[in-house]
Amino acid sequence: QVQLVESGGDSVQAGGSLRLSCAASGTTYTPYFMGWFRQAPGKEREGVAGVYSRTGNTRYADSVKGRFTISQTNAKNTLYLEMNSLKPEDTAMYFCAATWRIWAGDRWHEPSQYNSWGQGTQVTVSS
Repeated sequence: QVQLVESGGDSVQAGGSLRLSCAASGTTYTPYFMGWFRQAPGKEREGVAGVYSRTGNTRYADSVKGRFTISQTNAKNTLYLEMNSLKPEDTAMYFCAATWRIWAGDRWHEPSQYNSWGQGTQVTVSS
């Protein structure tokens, strides 16, 4: 069974930086896509960034472009999210997700497209 375990969440001041990690285990099959989502209280889960595992092509939400960077290890078993210039509106629980399902079109931002999810790591940004 695939397990995704996030780490790296913390409380920081606005303008600060954090790096989230997601360790994947339980499979030798490279995911089709891995992504980071976030969910703030009372809000829907939203896609933050993602990467097509084999090609390395990345996707970002407009709200984080230029501030966040997604990357993965060569072995494709660890996913990172480098977050810079953090803002209070970035405060949320951040989740790692992976899918082995090939989708038509660019559906990386749809939570329903993912097979596996981590338990989340909290990021809190204070002003």
